[in-house]
Amino acid sequence: MRWVLIAALALLAAGCAERSVRATGPVQAGPWVTVAAEPVAADPTRPERTDFGRFRYAGGLALTASDSNRLHGLSDIRVLPDNRILGVTDEGDLFEARLRLGADGRLVGLDRARITALQGPDGGPLGGKLEADAEGLAVLPDGSRLVSFEQRHRILLYPPGGGPPRPVNSPEAAFPPNGGLEALSNDPARGPDAWLAGGEESGELWTCALRTPCRSLGTLPKPFEFGLVAVTPLPDGGLAYLIRAWDPLRGSRIALILRNAAGAEIDRLELGRPLTTDNFEGVEVLPGKEGGLRFLLASDDNFSTEQRTLLLAFDWTP
Repeated sequence: MRWVLIAALALLAAGCAERSVRATGPVQAGPWVTVAAEPVAADPTRPERTDFGRFRYAGGLALTASDSNRLHGLSDIRVLPDNRILGVTDEGDLFEARLRLGADGRLVGLDRARITALQGPDGGPLGGKLEADAEGLAVLPDGSRLVSFEQRHRILLYPPGGGPPRPVNSPEAAFPPNGGLEALSNDPARGPDAWLAGGEESGELWTCALRTPCRSLGTLPKPFEFGLVAVTPLPDGGLAYLIRAWDPLRGSRIALILRNAAGAEIDRLELGRPLTTDNFEGVEVLPGKEGGLRFLLASDDNFSTEQRTLLLAFDWTP
C-alpha cells in the first residue's frame, strides 16, 4: 500500500505543479483579440503523416493571443452553421472566432476572434472560480446556448436573443468538486429542447429537457483511469465521446470513441505520446466530404505555460 500512496502523492504533486505555472500577458482591453495560429503536426516524429486508421488528419493549430491573457482554459467547443466556433473557459469566458480553411479544406487559422465574460442570472459577470468554472457547451436548434459548470454544479440556459441566463434541469448526482458535468451537447434524438449531460469521473450520461427532469442513460464504457470530458451526437443517431487520462510518465492520453445508434463501438481515435496531445476536453462533429464526418478537438491548457491551447481536425470516413 505504501508504494500506491507514494505514487498517488507524486501524481497529485505533478498535477499541482503543472497548474501552478500560469500563463501571463496583457489584460484584454476590449472583446476583440488577435489570435496567432501556429500549424502543428499530428505526429511530430513524422510531420507528413495524415492517416490514423480511418481518421485522416485535416490540420491542427496551436492558439495564442498576444493582446489578451484570457485565451486559456478552453473547455468545450461548438461550431455554428456560419462557420463560427464558440468555446467556454474555466474562468467563465465565452470565446468566439471564425474558422478559416484552405483550398483543400484543411484547417489553417482563425479570425474575428473575441472573448467576453459569461453573464450570471443577475445580469453581472459570474463571480470567482466556484461560480465560473464552465466545462460543457451545447447549442439548441432555437439558438439557445447551454453551459454546464463544475465546482458549483449546474446548467444555465442563455437565451438566443441575449440577456441573462436561467438555471435549467441538471442531473441530481453527488459530483466531486472538480469532476462534475464536463460533457454537454444537444440531444436531437429526444427532441429540440433536449440535451445530454455526462459526469467526468463516473462516465454516467443523462438526457434532460426543459420540461422533463434528467434521467440516466447508463454509463459509457471507459477504463477506470479515464474521465469523460465531452460528448456529441452523430447524424445517424449514434454518439461520439471523448475520454482523457493523465499521469507523469505517459502524459496526456485521449480516446475519441464512436458508437452507433445501437450502442456498439464502430471506431476510435487514440492520441498519446509521441503524437500531438494535451488536455483535450472539447469535441465537435461537422459534415465532411462524401458522407464522411469532421471532428474538431480542443484542449484546455490549464493556464499553464507547459501546455497549449490546441485545435485539431480529423476527417473520418465510415
